[in-house]
Amino acid sequence: MAAITGQNGAEVSPSDPNQQPDVAADLPDMARPDPWGVKRAENLLTSLQGVLSARVEVSPVGEVTAVHVLTHAGTPPKQMVRNVESALLAQLGLKLDHRKISIAQTAQVKPIEALERSAVRDEAQRRKIIFRGIEIAPAGERRVAVRVSLVAQGDEASAEEEVADTPKARMQGAARAALSVLDRLLQTGTLELDAVKLLDQFDSNVVMVGVHAVEGRETHMVMGTAETKENPERAAVLAVLDATNRWIQFRT
Repeated sequence: MAAITGQNGAEVSPSDPNQQPDVAADLPDMARPDPWGVKRAENLLTSLQGVLSARVEVSPVGEVTAVHVLTHAGTPPKQMVRNVESALLAQLGLKLDHRKISIAQTAQVKPIEALERSAVRDEAQRRKIIFRGIEIAPAGERRVAVRVSLVAQGDEASAEEEVADTPKARMQGAARAALSVLDRLLQTGTLELDAVKLLDQFDSNVVMVGVHAVEGRETHMVMGTAETKENPERAAVLAVLDATNRWIQFRT
């Protein structure tokens, strides 16, 4: 008779039902007694690679009568039967006839880990605009060329603005170059820079930008901020992306 054993290898025996009141039905699932170690066996099987769920059936005297396992499509059933046999024997000391193990496969059900990975991937794909870099080079007497590169839907695009070599002008040039790249992506509407300011807030330097988002006859002011961790020009680009992210998401 195949019965699930305890962790020390001894068979687990339930209490005599004639001497103990039956209160299991009044307890939640996690608090119910598990005299035959069924839950332990099921948890072990669901930890195997490719297994989505497992159910162990036992007789009133603790004999394992059937093991039902649901796996991903593509997992060889014979190999999975061997995996189940080996896991039960190695971990629980339970030697089980392979004929008592049934394997079902599905391509539709996903474990929670797969669902989480899918959600993260979908969220990453929704972030269509990624900052790639900024370059500032001399462009004449007291002038510089500010070049901003963004990655849009997997393709890199850049724009350049020539401005006076002053801190404020350089920030404005970086913001305008970023908006120029973004403007090319829009199927409807356009973006225009309103203002760029460097603020001292919460013991940090923060760049704030205001952008006019124009679509048809409607104009909206969107604002964004970014902390100046490296330089104000880079922060100006990130502030533009912060301001326009949601607006652009529905128009590209």
